[in-house]
Amino acid sequence: MISKQMESALNDQIAQEFHSAHLYLSMAAYLESIDLPGCAHWMRIQYQEELSHAMKMFDYVIERDGRAMVKQFDGPPSEWKSALDVFKAAYAHEQKISGLIGNMVDIALAEKDHATHMFLQWFVSEQVEEESTAKSIVQQLKMLEDSKVGLFQIDRELAQRVFTPAPDGA
Repeated sequence: MISKQMESALNDQIAQEFHSAHLYLSMAAYLESIDLPGCAHWMRIQYQEELSHAMKMFDYVIERDGRAMVKQFDGPPSEWKSALDVFKAAYAHEQKISGLIGNMVDIALAEKDHATHMFLQWFVSEQVEEESTAKSIVQQLKMLEDSKVGLFQIDRELAQRVFTPAPDGA
């Protein structure tokens, strides 16, 4: 059985993951509006990943005999200045999520909740990858300066991303 504090933290994170999904879908809509379908595709995949993360946590709370909650969250922004600003915002958002995951790990450790600690390790590793990927795209976009050809190439590259759902039980 999961503690009420851990259950609450996980339910808060479920809301954060759903918010993340909506943020990335909003980013995809913006990127479509500035004719970057590959970047938009990358964000749509990110949207799917975040939904997968939310559901992984949702199911875990239930498996631990807790009550999963679907909480309200604020809507995401819908405007940015450029593709670079979108990916900078995505990178900053992933850093924020990493901090929230870390806080949950701290709670699990303080409560000696080894099962939740193990469960959260997948998310810790996932956040390392999420931050690294977003940072790399930001750095590439910064290198381009105003190169439309370079932006076109990155857009084509990001269009190749494929959704891989979060593994069950990992």
